[in-house]
Amino acid sequence: MIDLYYWPTPNGWKVTILLEELGLDYRVIPVNIMKGEQFAPEFVALNPNSKTPVLVDSDITLFESDAIMLYLAEKTGRFFGKTTRSKYEVLQWLMFQMSGVGPFFDQANHFTRYASEEVPYAIERYTNEASRLLCVMDKRLDGRNWVSGGDYTIADIALFGWVQGLVKEGGFFSPYAEVADWFVRLAARPAVKRGLGVLAEVHTPS
Repeated sequence: MIDLYYWPTPNGWKVTILLEELGLDYRVIPVNIMKGEQFAPEFVALNPNSKTPVLVDSDITLFESDAIMLYLAEKTGRFFGKTTRSKYEVLQWLMFQMSGVGPFFDQANHFTRYASEEVPYAIERYTNEASRLLCVMDKRLDGRNWVSGGDYTIADIALFGWVQGLVKEGGFFSPYAEVADWFVRLAARPAVKRGLGVLAEVHTPS
């Protein structure tokens, strides 16, 4: 049985969606980040960076959501590509999410919604970069169903977790028709719905 230390955030959704897509049995152990449970000594022993999610599978303990996704994809031989070329196509878009989409979407979300005071420079910087990254995705998805090519992979799941966080912004997708269509395709998948539903009753901003 896989143990998943989890809270419903974009990085957490990646892992629950993938576990649901793979049909693996797992047990959710809530870590309430709003109460600071990620700083408890027993959790820090699992992840010294004090972030969710953490996956424990027998004698393997992993933190960092994309590392967890790679492990599960390689363990099962699914959603990662079958050839060297296809695997590196997945990896480049996974790294695009890690280095760009995750950090900049998160900061755009923070400064536009939750900062204690308005910081125009930060709002402009992060929302402009979030828009640029969506434009990159939009161009990539032109003529494609999925970001890494012909197949649905962990790259799509990783990006979806963060794009999902922007859905509350009315009209945010309007300039990005390809991203909007891709999002609808993903959101309609039963496993995606189940993954988003894990602890949905306690969902809080990421």
